[in-house]
Parts: sequence; C-alpha cells; structure tokens
Amino acid sequence: MKSWEFTKIEGNKIKIDNWLSDTMGLVDGGCIYSTLFKYPDNGPKRYELILSMYPQENFRTLAQVTVWAEDVPGSTVQSAKFLTDQEIRILNSVSLTGISDTTIIWNILADLNFAGEGELIKERFEQLKDAGDPSVDKIKYVSIKPANIGRIFREKNDTGSLKTELRHGAPVTYENGCFDLSKEYGDILNDVDGQEVMITLDPGSWLVSVVFFKPDTDLIKINMNVPDCMGSIDTALKMLAEAGINLISVFTKVMISYQTMDIEVVADRKASKMTVEEIRKKLPEYFSKLNGVYELKGVERL
Repeated sequence: MKSWEFTKIEGNKIKIDNWLSDTMGLVDGGCIYSTLFKYPDNGPKRYELILSMYPQENFRTLAQVTVWAEDVPGSTVQSAKFLTDQEIRILNSVSLTGISDTTIIWNILADLNFAGEGELIKERFEQLKDAGDPSVDKIKYVSIKPANIGRIFREKNDTGSLKTELRHGAPVTYENGCFDLSKEYGDILNDVDGQEVMITLDPGSWLVSVVFFKPDTDLIKINMNVPDCMGSIDTALKMLAEAGINLISVFTKVMISYQTMDIEVVADRKASKMTVEEIRKKLPEYFSKLNGVYELKGVERL
C-alpha cells in the first residue's frame, strides 16, 4: 500500500485527498490536533506538521492491541467485551481474517487507563484462559504494546539529526477536506503558498505527517519499468545515486509477476549537476546497456 502523496499548499490550506482522509478517519467538522517541528539547515526538510485526532496529552496511554480470535460467530463481540471489562477504550481499529475459517486478527489503537497497564491485562487474560473461562474461549491470544507515538517528539533520531518542537496547536476544525494552517501557524508558515509538501500516513498510530521542504529543494518524479527480479531496483537507481540525486520516496509495484515491476521515485536533485533534460536523455542510455527490459516512462518536476 502506498502511504504517501505529494500536493501543493493552496493559500494557507492543505488539501487532503479523500482516500487519505478516509483511511485515517478525518471527517469534516471534526477536530484535528497538531504539532509543528523545525528541522536543521542540512537536509531537504524544513518543517514537519503532525496531525492527529487525539490530543498530545493522551499519547502516553495509547497502546497497540492485537487480538487473535477464532473465525467463528461471536468472536469479535467476545473480544470487544473482554477489552471493555478491562476498561480499555477502543479507538481506531481494523480486523481481517488472517487464515480463512481459522483466525481473525483485530488490530486496535486503544486508550489504557494508565501507562504500563498492558502487562496486567495480558496476565488477566492468561489467568482466564488457563481456567477455561467461557468469557475468553473464542480468543486465542492478546498482545498489548505501547503505541510509541511519543517517538515523533524526540529531538534526536537514530541518525543523529535534530528537530525542534515549535508549537502544540489548539484543535482546528477540519473543513472541506482541508487543514487551515493560518489558524495556529500563520505567523510561522507564512510563505508556503504554492509549495510542494509530502503527506505521509502512519496507519499503526493513526497519524498524518506533512513535510515542508526547503525553498531550494528541487523535487522531481521519475517513473520507470524494470524487470521483476532480484537486483533490478538497485541497478535501476544506481545512476541516480552516482549523480548525487537524493531519493525521498520510492514506490514499487509488481505489474506482471516475474516479468515487470513499476517504480515511482520522488527525489531532490538540488545537489546534482544533472539537469532534468539530461536525466531524460541519460537514463534510457543507461538502461539500454542493462540485461532485461528497463524503460523510462517519464520525468517531471514537481
């Protein structure tokens, strides 16, 4: 599943496509909570805006709950009842049949009573299961882990890059499929009209990330077809790396199994001496020397 898209700011508003808003549960008239971060001078990112349906003060007690249950009538109801009995508030969730007629997997973002309660709830479930209690006879297993949403507020990530939290925004009403930047960040984001931003979903945590790029970032999108075989992706992208083109997002999709794969790349060519026209010319020349069918479908500036 492709979990991001690129779009332009119109005035002070970010338009979020229906498939993104439907996936994340953003509805017109609902309140959106937000936090704005600033990135350092190095790198293509300028700001990042995190959007959530939940206030930041709730993040500490949010947890990822996964329930494995029998694929029989009443198993989901029993699972929900067990969580209710533990005073767990179910928020966003999705369930699917993992193995037909055998197992249902229910992934849940839940609000616990307090941080660290997960281990206690797992102990209660195991005690009931060991005792053969009929209240959990359709449930196979329960996993409860911290949502770790707080990781987005760390000032230092694994690569050592720093980001600074600028502001927690007050709730903003989501209207006409748009988030209005001017209401909470108009004094900071006052020069973003017409700029390209990347909207990324974090489905597990039900967060939306909006990345604002630096003004000198030169974003391009490249589409290509490559063989569906081992080594074709790194081979196809090698010339871009050697030209100093920084890949921001890569999306691959098999078109015909063991035959053709589609690759969509969004990259920053700021540090590269290769122009867009040169990319259009040199990539096909590079592909023609490779084994297998490699095809450049298009190059465009975003």
